[in-house]
Amino acid sequence: MTSARLKLLLIVAGAALGALTLLSWTQVWFTLTLDGGQPLEVAGQAAAPGLSALGLACLALAGALAIAGKVLRIVLGVLETLIGIAVLVAAISAITAPIAASTSTITAATAVSGSQSVAAIVVTITATGWPWLALVAGILIAVLGVAVVALSPRWPGPTRKYESTEAGADDDTTTPIGAWDSLSGGSDPTTR
Repeated sequence: MTSARLKLLLIVAGAALGALTLLSWTQVWFTLTLDGGQPLEVAGQAAAPGLSALGLACLALAGALAIAGKVLRIVLGVLETLIGIAVLVAAISAITAPIAASTSTITAATAVSGSQSVAAIVVTITATGWPWLALVAGILIAVLGVAVVALSPRWPGPTRKYESTEAGADDDTTTPIGAWDSLSGGSDPTTR
């Protein structure tokens, strides 16, 4: 696989995992049965509210990787690893303590507050696959970040389109850019 294809694969995979994180955040994570048989669904927005920001950060990072230079790619790879770890921690927190993750939804539905009071009215908890999908996405984002750090020095550099030109490179007034820049510099074209 060429380095350009590898770069494209890692960038697209990062964007896809960011989108998957956002998708899992919008879905139902837990279905609870409360005292009296009242069913209650708890969405990812309530169970792991930070996932939206992490998913969006992963998407933005994929765009930044497309145009970053060598040093910045390594920094972005480390950042991507940290984002993956944060997604993983958020998912594990919700999976291991579903009542704590559901407290805000339960309080909004029943007006019962306090961790012990909320836990007392929950009869059953059923987890869907979405928190597990977020956990897998977190692991893959972290692994992807490590791959970016390890493999990005071999990627082709950005094109000249994203690089600034050196001062004085377009001082030639015979080119359109040079003529325009000479006007900006205070040169009067009518005196020539």
